[in-house]
Amino acid sequence: MARKPALSREALEALGASRLAALIAEEASGNAAFKRRAMAALAGQSGAGAVAKLIDRRLAGLARARAFVDWDRERAFRDDLAALVASIATELAAADPAMAADRLLRFIATHEKVFERIDDSSGRIQDVYADAIDALGPVSAQMSTAETSGLPAQIMAALGESEHGYLPKAADQVIPHLPPAARAEWDADLAARIADRHAAEAGQRASGRWFHSMTEQWRQMRQALARAGGDVDQVIALEREKPEQSRDCLGIAAQLLASGRVAEALDWVRAGGTRRHIVLMGLDGEDETDASPAVHQALLEAEILTALGQVDAAQALRRQRFGETLAPALLRAHLEALPDFEDIEAEEAAFALALDHADPMAALRFFLAWPRDDLAARVVIRHRAAWSGSDWHILPPIADRLQHESPLAATILYRALLDDILARARSKAYGHAAKYLAALDRLAPDSDAAGERPTDLPSHAQYREGLHTTHGRKSGFWALVEGGVTREDPAHRSARRPRWTAE
Repeated sequence: MARKPALSREALEALGASRLAALIAEEASGNAAFKRRAMAALAGQSGAGAVAKLIDRRLAGLARARAFVDWDRERAFRDDLAALVASIATELAAADPAMAADRLLRFIATHEKVFERIDDSSGRIQDVYADAIDALGPVSAQMSTAETSGLPAQIMAALGESEHGYLPKAADQVIPHLPPAARAEWDADLAARIADRHAAEAGQRASGRWFHSMTEQWRQMRQALARAGGDVDQVIALEREKPEQSRDCLGIAAQLLASGRVAEALDWVRAGGTRRHIVLMGLDGEDETDASPAVHQALLEAEILTALGQVDAAQALRRQRFGETLAPALLRAHLEALPDFEDIEAEEAAFALALDHADPMAALRFFLAWPRDDLAARVVIRHRAAWSGSDWHILPPIADRLQHESPLAATILYRALLDDILARARSKAYGHAAKYLAALDRLAPDSDAAGERPTDLPSHAQYREGLHTTHGRKSGFWALVEGGVTREDPAHRSARRPRWTAE
């Protein structure tokens, strides 16, 4: 069989200009976004002014538009916006970076009106604006010192009152490329804005009620400017201006540690007490658990203690917090700090602790992330009554993953999912239920014969008989079963991600 040709730049160049031109013309005839990209590239041959003229026309239209964008036009609208950003960041930036930066800011400034015109619950339109913000960094890096010195004023004019948080993000992209004098001038301007706004909002603050204020974003930008200048004390002073509950104590602690001010870092990392352990109720990867504020705090505090020479205290903290959270990062850090040959015994002790943990889901999450699928299966079997089919966004991929390691564990999970659907008569999910029953039929010989199968767990034949007894009148489900429906597993990959929960 001939190998499929690779789609690379070199391979495309080998096609020759004539063939490529034909392909581009064909694609442009049916793809409006691509056509605009091609037009901008052609205009680039005439200089920055020609490209800017095309871009300005589109920006003006975007600013004027008021019509709501229906859901069936969302993808085309997104592609059109992405093509506009790409034209600015490539064709125009190559010809005139300063003009490109100006157009990027003008585009970003359209976000409020655009968000009023479309339901962007998918976040795809927001992603385009995030790409535009990210492009500001590379574009500003190509600008002269005189040109970058004017960016702060342009940013404030375009985004100075934006409530979507785009202002500090845009500033973060530009600040590394500003000369010291421009940073100092911007900081002074922000300080004056904060003072004036505080005075204007005095009455609202006195009421004790929450209200939106730009001062927080402006203060965040002042901290970014201070970090760029290496002024940690200024960063800390600005942090102290925030209400205690809003302070980023862990961020300050990390900066102090990096600056060698370890004793101060320890005070900051402990300020506010132990953080709550928050995990995302999904199993796409261990980072979801390791990103918990409690885990981040413990890792940072242990690092600070180690820098202070308190190695035993650091290890004790890692062990304690691991016992509470079962976060892989804490165990990994603990094992890495042990002398050679002691890590194996410590790892086995950690596994035993996880197996006996009070939260079966936490234990399952840990063993899947480590990974130790055999121990994950043991958790499923040991706590077979703990699994709920309402966790449809979690259990199907786990059952699928464990079916080879432990058909019995997979059977327990598939039964939980199937029982929940039928018990609640979720007719829209009957296709999934039929698929689960087909999986149970397939796993039955190995599951029934498993040596670790609990004696009180019904065999597959008994389970099927129970389904007919309890749910025999759910004709919609049985019709799908008898019809051999092989619907795909629940769309956990495309469904809305589950919520963050605190433990």
